[in-house]
Amino acid sequence: MSFSYDIQPCLNVLNNGGIILYPTDTVWGIGCDAGNEEAVEKIFRIKKRNEEKSMIILLADEKDIIQYTEDPDPLIFDYIKGVHKPTTVIYERARNLAKNLINKDGSIGIRIVNDPFCKELILQFGKAIVSTSSNISGYPPPAFFEDIDIEIKNGVDYIVQHRQDDLTPASPSAVIKVALDGTIQVLRP
Repeated sequence: MSFSYDIQPCLNVLNNGGIILYPTDTVWGIGCDAGNEEAVEKIFRIKKRNEEKSMIILLADEKDIIQYTEDPDPLIFDYIKGVHKPTTVIYERARNLAKNLINKDGSIGIRIVNDPFCKELILQFGKAIVSTSSNISGYPPPAFFEDIDIEIKNGVDYIVQHRQDDLTPASPSAVIKVALDGTIQVLRP
């Protein structure tokens, strides 16, 4: 199935403060407008997640990182280009995002997507989209769409049809943290 069918309904939901359930280049994610505090709060409620546990944002292009962080170290761009596994980078000094999305230390996790559906959705939306795994907090992220808890499915405003039948095992991204001095720490390989 072509994903073009799903783009407009997702845009409608995101633009109206709603929540989507969608495939990413890692696991199925729950997402919303990363600038909408009420939508971010809805995701915390759906996941039954403590608000102190941060979520990440997805971007379509690395040039957009500077919209959401202050002065990222230019070396990180070379690092990102050199990795082949989807990698979430935690940046210090997040900005232009919902306050309840930014970690209490001021950081935010950002992943540049390679998935064609996500990339097209983000490009058409024109701003960052929240992404968090589609599981109730404390449970492992589902590897396939069919493994997603019905409570999650019932809690969102739109479920993407694209890739629901994909049985390729999914796993979360690698996670690295970039300190202000440019030091890179691998948190999850």
